[in-house]
Amino acid sequence: MSWSFLVTSFVICVTPGIGALYTMAAGLARGTRAGVLAAFACTLGTVPHAVAALTGLAAVLHASGVAFQAIKYAGVAYLLWMAWSTWRDTGALHVDTAASPASVRSVIGTGITANLLNPKLTLFFFAFLPQFVPAGSDGTLARMAALSAVFMVMTFVTFAAYAVAAGALRDRVLTRPRLVTRIRKVFATSFVLLSARLAVQSR
Repeated sequence: MSWSFLVTSFVICVTPGIGALYTMAAGLARGTRAGVLAAFACTLGTVPHAVAALTGLAAVLHASGVAFQAIKYAGVAYLLWMAWSTWRDTGALHVDTAASPASVRSVIGTGITANLLNPKLTLFFFAFLPQFVPAGSDGTLARMAALSAVFMVMTFVTFAAYAVAAGALRDRVLTRPRLVTRIRKVFATSFVLLSARLAVQSR
């Protein structure tokens, strides 16, 4: 496994995206434990994309403009819904001090769905991983699976670090209602910007 793969993967993981933003929001609103759970859920949301790439489904998605557009706009709609619910204080930054089963299910479901409805992740695995597998080498599928696993572990560790940092600031933030409102609006705006970026992306 090359250092170039590890460095590139790390840069991709630490760059704020929908998963990182949701993880931080969960940590701020519901505590470190919920934030780490969100990090795990977002990582789970990448598994179907890795499987699609390994089985060749990514090539079908890349070739089919209709399939790509359908998944893309479903992701855009979901991001806009997250933005609206966050702005209204019912979404990612809704303060919930009770770790109820419903709260846990909400964190897991939102985290998985956020990454699941991002077709760029499938194309990322499809285009990125093969660059680090020598052409014509034995065990190509096994190597790509191993690289996918390493990337997902790095994703979880990075997002969990974001969650811990957000959780550490939680008490200071929640004692300042105006700051909470401002942060909520910043996250809602970020979700809108992410949806706009996804909407204009092409295959």
